[in-house]
Amino acid sequence: MPLFFCLMAGGAPAGEWRLHAGDIPFAQEELEALPGQSFRFFDGGESQYGSGGAYAYTYSAENGGGTAWGTYRIAGDGSICVDFTNGFGRCDLYVRNGSRVILITEKGERFPVR
Repeated sequence: MPLFFCLMAGGAPAGEWRLHAGDIPFAQEELEALPGQSFRFFDGGESQYGSGGAYAYTYSAENGGGTAWGTYRIAGDGSICVDFTNGFGRCDLYVRNGSRVILITEKGERFPVR
């Protein structure tokens, strides 16, 4: 995924996410079911959520390849905050809009899941 992996952790306070009409943030049950799931994006990158808060993002070969490792936690506003082993971090919000799952960054960027 592009540059949003280099943001410092913080998280947008609840209600400040740039939602579009029809966006429905993941329910608590969906957030709790993250361990063992992965989300593949249209740029070929893939987010993987492991047990115990383990997280990995694998870049596509076109975006340099490699994997960024870290840990994730669910914030009070339902966003997923990742602390990477390289010291960087970010918070993102997963939403459903119709049949599509979309990751929204704190900057308002939208990345649909395949």
